[in-house]
Amino acid sequence: MATLDRITRDPAVMGGRPCIRGMRVTVGMIVGQIGSGVTIEDLLADYPYLEREDVLQALRYAAWLAEEREIELETA
Repeated sequence: MATLDRITRDPAVMGGRPCIRGMRVTVGMIVGQIGSGVTIEDLLADYPYLEREDVLQALRYAAWLAEEREIELETA
């Protein structure tokens, strides 16, 4: 597993949800934006305090979480 040194969890920040470098930017917000079609470049322009590696680590963290849990999905 690659290092996820930019992902932080602090009960005093965003209720303990995984955030980027202690800021009030959650992994979920980043992943949701990417999932809705926003490009990394657009994210970086909209949030100038983020860095490309922040976004990439958020995506890696979300992928890791998805692999760690089995969630039963409805069949189509």
